[in-house]
Amino acid sequence: MPDMPADNLINAPEFTVSELSSALKRTVEDRFGHVRVRGEISGFRGPHSSGHCYFALKDESAKIEAVIWKFAHARMRFKPQEGLEVIATGKLTTYPNSSKYQIVIDSLEPAGIGALMALMEERKRKLAAEGLFDETRKQLLPWLPEVIGVVTSPTGAVIRDILHRLQDRFPRRVLVWPVKVQGDGSAEQVAAAIRGFNALPEAGRIPRPDLLIVARGGGSLEDLWSFNEEIVVRAAADSMIPLISAVGHETDITLIDFAADKRAPTPTAAAEMAVPVRSELFAEVESLARRTMVCWQRGQESRRNELRAAARALPSLSELLAIPRQRLDHLGAALPRALKANTHAHHRRFSHLSAGLTLKVLRGQVAQANHRLTVSGERIRLSARALLRNRRERFAGLEIRLKASKLSNAQAQRNTIARDRERTQRLAERARRAIETAMQRLDARVAHSGQLLSALSYRGVLARGFALVRDEHGHAVHAAAAIEPNARLSIEFADGRVGATADADRPQATASASGAPKAAPREPKPAPKRVPKPVDQGSLF
Repeated sequence: MPDMPADNLINAPEFTVSELSSALKRTVEDRFGHVRVRGEISGFRGPHSSGHCYFALKDESAKIEAVIWKFAHARMRFKPQEGLEVIATGKLTTYPNSSKYQIVIDSLEPAGIGALMALMEERKRKLAAEGLFDETRKQLLPWLPEVIGVVTSPTGAVIRDILHRLQDRFPRRVLVWPVKVQGDGSAEQVAAAIRGFNALPEAGRIPRPDLLIVARGGGSLEDLWSFNEEIVVRAAADSMIPLISAVGHETDITLIDFAADKRAPTPTAAAEMAVPVRSELFAEVESLARRTMVCWQRGQESRRNELRAAARALPSLSELLAIPRQRLDHLGAALPRALKANTHAHHRRFSHLSAGLTLKVLRGQVAQANHRLTVSGERIRLSARALLRNRRERFAGLEIRLKASKLSNAQAQRNTIARDRERTQRLAERARRAIETAMQRLDARVAHSGQLLSALSYRGVLARGFALVRDEHGHAVHAAAAIEPNARLSIEFADGRVGATADADRPQATASASGAPKAAPREPKPAPKRVPKPVDQGSLF
């Protein structure tokens, strides 16, 4: 039973690959025919050398290959551009050689700028407003760098193209910082590589590059998007090492191109910008050497001709030395006579001087010297006496001034002490009067307080004929209703106290007669422990 499906297919017709591809092509073209597709152009590199255009249309989740033939592209009013969102009208077909379907576009019309292009333009305006793209920030490239740093993928064809081009033009030392040039994390790696090269020390173990090249091969806008990231653009703008941007092909534009010091259309062109051609330099040096040699030879020939012309204008050697030779012969003949005359003249002068050197003259000179010595000693003695006298007079004057100053100082101290004594006496007198005044005021206040106490005391009321009634516990009685029959009372007068007993036959309080309820008898409170007061307390003062 499991072999039945295979047995059943034995009699099915067989198709060749070409027949199957043709059948699929006809099915697709017959089913869809002309269609209108809306999408964003991706991977557009301009017309091919044949004149045809190849790219792709994409949206958020799908992608379709597109072709514009040469004759259709020539008559289009709106030309395709990378990142534009368009509406394409064409015919859906297949490409048998690669087993894929595609749309052959007949006409294009814009449908709005793509999301990536809009984001790129917005970011470009923002960074340009910050001045990252100003020409004043750009540095000149070194004419012949010793070390070149390359930031690219180590496995792609870009690094090989750069190395081969440098080898052909002028071999230099190359440091490669391997990075991802596409996908997640590639922008951070490129920015870190640029900053890493700038952070290398000048004389470290790893030499610091004189020039940087940031390179990548061609690709779609999405593939090159890492070089539009803000972190990469800021790293390129902040680089202190001159930087060449070689991202994509000539038609590819990224934001790092605006921030770099130089933009190269291709990585190979970046290598050409980095170094000159060594063979051309050799040829130029040889040409300059030949020109220098020719100029030197011409200069030497010119000087040789000038020397010959000057030599012909000069007189002969014998003519130049004839007069000096004759003068020398004349002076040589006169030299013996001149020596004898000079000797006689010096002998006469010596004889004249020796005649003046006699014993009498020497004694006179010694006598004059002794006289001068005596006079000088007397003058020194008189000067010493005068100086000593002046010093004594000066010291005497100083002594008199010192004594006078001492006396005046002592007198001044005495006067000061006298003034201070008088001042002390005045202050003491003022203090005594102030104390007396204060005591009088205090006495008056005490007397006034005693009078006020006497006036406010209840004894003054007793002196006017009143009496103070207390119960047997010593409490003051304020009303007759509070006195019980036969209660022991104490009556205080102004001149003393007497005891009394309440009358048992007295009528009840007026409050009972008026019909008011009789108050319950109050239990006597325990007498507080009080210190008995003297009858006649008197004034405390």
